[in-house]
Amino acid sequence: MSTVTEIREAIRKLQPQDAWRLAEELREHLDALWDKQFEEDVKTGRLDPLIARAREEHAGAKTP
Repeated sequence: MSTVTEIREAIRKLQPQDAWRLAEELREHLDALWDKQFEEDVKTGRLDPLIARAREEHAGAKTP
């Protein structure tokens, strides 16, 4: 049995209050992962093409 499957089964057994607490902690964890990925993308230049396009569109008044 995989770890994810075991976690899912354990979650199903939680009391509602504990499930909500876990959901909040998981959301915070996922937010931190997102922030870390975003920072890495900025550092490596992965977002540079998107930034350049946004600047071009803004300069040309193509934004709403």
